[in-house]
Amino acid sequence: MGEGKRTGKQAAAAYQRVRLFCDSLLTYGIGHRLLRGPLGTASVPVSLEKTWKLIRDEGLSVMDKGKGLFLPEDENLREKGDWSQFTLWQQGRKNENACKGVPKTCAFLERFPEATGCRRGQIKYSVMHPGTHVWPHTGPTNCRLRMHLGLVIPKEGCRIRCANENRTWEEGKVLIFDDSFEHEVWQDADSYRLIFIVDVWHPELTPQQRRTLPAI
Repeated sequence: MGEGKRTGKQAAAAYQRVRLFCDSLLTYGIGHRLLRGPLGTASVPVSLEKTWKLIRDEGLSVMDKGKGLFLPEDENLREKGDWSQFTLWQQGRKNENACKGVPKTCAFLERFPEATGCRRGQIKYSVMHPGTHVWPHTGPTNCRLRMHLGLVIPKEGCRIRCANENRTWEEGKVLIFDDSFEHEVWQDADSYRLIFIVDVWHPELTPQQRRTLPAI
């Protein structure tokens, strides 16, 4: 490529480094605009936003550290801080014991096989405490899109960078991004941040690909 200014798409693509890459897929950055675009009817994010208080309330009910349901992040993604997660689905498999703690949330999620059946994704609560920084990193595949539903969000101090774009979370709102792009998180607020993470199959995948792609 010759010298000159990169386009936004070219600049963003420089941040994409994944092990399991599907060449035919379009690439997406980050933002609410995805609600109106590649997801078509956008039934998952729209429904998450309508149900966010139920999801929040059940999450808060199991967040007590004494219950031991939220486990520390264990992929060495943190530079510092306190970040824990409570996983309901992993690689398309339901955690029955976990769902006993949040039964209404799990019953709601059963309506969305593009999420519960995503063998390259997870569904989980994520709580991050003040003073946490997550290193720049990429997800393992571009075969999914990741949704963050804001549940308890401090007024300021929390942000995420995906490629060359920065965003913040909002309570009751879904943020969608392609986590095969490099992303980084800062939690510099004065209280915890709680979000709900839902991975869905990338909307450009064919039904055949969804059936045959191996789990990761």
